[in-house]
Amino acid sequence: MLQQILHDMYIDPELLAELSDVQKHILFYKMREEQLRRWKERETWEALAQDEGLRPPKTKRAASDKHIQWLLGADGEVWVWIMGEGPGDKPYEEISEELIAERARLQAQREAEELWRQKEAEITKKFRDALANEKARILAEKWKVEMEDRKAAKVLEERIHEEFKRKEEEERKRGEEQIRLQEEQRAKELYWTLKQAQLHCQASEKEEREWEEQLRRSKAADEERSRRAQRARDEYRHHSLRAIQKGTVAGLSSMFRELGQSHEQEARLYHHLPDPGLPQPLALPVSRTWERPLRPVSRDVIVRWFKEEQLPRRAGFERNTKFIAPWFHGIISREDAEALLENMTEGAFLVRVSEKIWGYTLSYRLQKGFKHFLVDASGDFYSFLGVDPNRHATLTDLVDFHKEEIITVSGGELLQEPCGQRDSPPDYHLLFE
Repeated sequence: MLQQILHDMYIDPELLAELSDVQKHILFYKMREEQLRRWKERETWEALAQDEGLRPPKTKRAASDKHIQWLLGADGEVWVWIMGEGPGDKPYEEISEELIAERARLQAQREAEELWRQKEAEITKKFRDALANEKARILAEKWKVEMEDRKAAKVLEERIHEEFKRKEEEERKRGEEQIRLQEEQRAKELYWTLKQAQLHCQASEKEEREWEEQLRRSKAADEERSRRAQRARDEYRHHSLRAIQKGTVAGLSSMFRELGQSHEQEARLYHHLPDPGLPQPLALPVSRTWERPLRPVSRDVIVRWFKEEQLPRRAGFERNTKFIAPWFHGIISREDAEALLENMTEGAFLVRVSEKIWGYTLSYRLQKGFKHFLVDASGDFYSFLGVDPNRHATLTDLVDFHKEEIITVSGGELLQEPCGQRDSPPDYHLLFE
């Protein structure tokens, strides 16, 4: 699974949500390391291609006098200012209120200007057409009157023109007042619309605060990530030496092949059915008669995967016995696992069949809270996804190994007390039917 993630340089968001913080940091480190490896490989290839004449050499860019320089603080580090936290800065809520009000005012102002242009065009067209019609009527009358009435007609035309001009001015004032009122009303409507949008977003306020806090501590997180990567490398060397000393991996597969039994006999022993007395076949290799999807798609597929691939490998059984391990559970959710561990002490654990990957999830009880570690079982071994580089031949090997060796250096998780079943029938009965 880890190799597939590093090959695609992508991880499913649902799968990422299942990882603990330590698993996420180490997975990020592995992906970054893979990026650097690919970049160095490409640079080496291009250099060889240029040496052999397969590709023209890169042209050097002309030197530029442009450069940038970071402003440094009193501590000699790059100076960083976080809005709302500096001396004299306004609180975030006040800044947010002012931004919303300003956006509403500007939007209302733009809409008011557009409405006024339309209104002004209508007023101008209205009185221009009325004046033209009136002029046409007056001209028609003027041709009918006598020459001596031309002066009176002129005076009448000027008086009518002034009257229309006065009315146009009054209409303009009324239009401006109407647009102003509409602008104020629109500003209020936009303010409340934006305010409602802000209130609606407060449903995810917790996630936003965490995201902002993460941005604020990004520099410290980079340094912590480097330290954790160094600890992960030390942990890898430590676990590798311990695995060699304990002989956890070497020789286990051959021992279980001698002690393994068929799926039918394991089910019979689990349900305490009488043995027919016939000789039973040894455990067979994993069956490949069915095409396993890339990831689990339903519970029926997970049950079939367990029966086809995990039962022959004695997943869930105690070492060298015919009984199910007390820490083994079936397909249960994260919430159900935490409910089972709720009243237990720190160090309690259980292993449940995962619905996210082809493998399992080890749920661990902390002093305050819980941790969940994904166990990859898609290959011919068992290992924690992104945390523990050790590979174990069986699921029981992995559990027994971490009863003496911690899972992570930072957390110091040591498997102490298994969490058993609470209900009858047990939650794994579908896997062994």
